Amino acid sequence: MGAGLFYLNQIFQLFDLEENRKKVQRALLIGIQTQRMTRQESEYMLEELSELTVNLDIPIVDRMIVKLRQPNPAFLVGTGKLAEIIAIIQEQKIDVVIFDEELTPAQQRNWERESKICVIDRQEVIIDIFSERAQTKEAVLQVALARMEYSLPRLTRAWTHLSRQRGGGTGARGQGETQLEADRRMVNDRIANVKKELKEVIRHRHVQRAKRLRKPVPTVSIVGYTNAGKSSLLNTLTDADALAEDKLFATLDPTTRRLDLDNSQHVLLTDTVGFVRRLPHRLVDAFKATLEEAVVADLLIHLIDISNPELESHYETTEAVLAEIGADKNPKIIVFNKVDCLENGESMERLTLLYPDAIFISAATGEGLDVLKTRIAEKLNAMLRLTTLVIPHDRYDIVSKLHATGGIQNQSTEDDGVHIEGRFPASIDGLIEPFRN
Repeated sequence: MGAGLFYLNQIFQLFDLEENRKKVQRALLIGIQTQRMTRQESEYMLEELSELTVNLDIPIVDRMIVKLRQPNPAFLVGTGKLAEIIAIIQEQKIDVVIFDEELTPAQQRNWERESKICVIDRQEVIIDIFSERAQTKEAVLQVALARMEYSLPRLTRAWTHLSRQRGGGTGARGQGETQLEADRRMVNDRIANVKKELKEVIRHRHVQRAKRLRKPVPTVSIVGYTNAGKSSLLNTLTDADALAEDKLFATLDPTTRRLDLDNSQHVLLTDTVGFVRRLPHRLVDAFKATLEEAVVADLLIHLIDISNPELESHYETTEAVLAEIGADKNPKIIVFNKVDCLENGESMERLTLLYPDAIFISAATGEGLDVLKTRIAEKLNAMLRLTTLVIPHDRYDIVSKLHATGGIQNQSTEDDGVHIEGRFPASIDGLIEPFRN
């Protein structure tokens, strides 16, 4: 077992997360409608929380939306709504309440004290899903770090029903308080150890990436909202075997495969982790190393599920996360996926007007993929200037490297050398500069 997985398992044991989930059989979901939200927006957010909860195999008994004029510092909602929700908990024998809005540690403790059951929020659900889906050492470490940083201010909550309730002895500090301090030291030590190990893993990833970038092959990353079909697109285009499931956050670890375009040109295509509204900032920070695949890409494919009624919000969320990680200036192609799921053409017509340069495809049926491959080649070639070279006959190693880029458009052998015309990435300017014609 890797160190990161060990730390993650230890945190699970500290908070009895897996054991608590086994006991959870009846969940109540609570959506929050602020004054800046429409009823429809809050309903879509609550539906997304339902999908997230189902991904954890937690049965949902009921759900409700609370209109919120001003957050209550103690419970988020007002005392009247608090009493109403507790009545529902007792009547329907609810054993977990899940808020779509982030709860502060104090609010979470107050809710659990008043309701006598487990109360969590959207952030904790997302972190739990990430915990289940992480596969590589880097992803496991990133999730472990996010889990511990989220849990540290909530340690008092973990001991609410244990020794702290029984009180301490006659000394200045109770037994529960002493245990709490020990746990805080333990978690802080583990956070430091995970950060140190993660730093080394990221350094190793940077070395691998640097080697890959030295190869004169353009890189393309698929980005987009979770469940937009990114892994399916990668699989269809490259005959890869990346995990592609109809569930949120099916992919956490980036997968890179070679994609062959026309005219012997090829690129490295990468599938990245999906984005989601209200993605916890600690997860954005933790996964920045993984998301750097988008930052360093020569071209981005922003994939959008055209069948989702919230597609415009999904587009805005993805663009916001790209801006946060510094990838918003990268050249990109907007691609609407799942056109085979549309019942009528009205959505496509409207989106064509809103996004005139967009491409409409189906990763499932293959519709539009040839157009997409052509557009990728056009976009990459537009970023590269046309270059004419004369390579001496004794430097076929240079010719071989140029072929590896897939950028050669014309080639002929003459008495003075190999004449080549093509478009090549800036990374090999130093290599070809002496042979420019």
